[in-house]
Amino acid sequence: MSQLEKLIQLFLSHPVEVRFGEVRRILIAFGFEEVRSNGSHHTFRHEDGRIQIVPKKEGQKVKGIYIKQIVKLLRLGE
Repeated sequence: MSQLEKLIQLFLSHPVEVRFGEVRRILIAFGFEEVRSNGSHHTFRHEDGRIQIVPKKEGQKVKGIYIKQIVKLLRLGE
């Protein structure tokens, strides 16, 4: 199983929080690029126009609610 597949499984397991680096890695793997970083909020954009804003808490953690949004955005559960 590749690192990306393991990361997808992690996201599908509905974690309470995930490290920001893992969120960045999966979004970039699915064709998003980080277009803006303003304090604790990072904006990612896909070439087809989809946008995902990812706020961090306590430095490098992302809450589970945003992980659910990313799973839905990337259609990982389908």
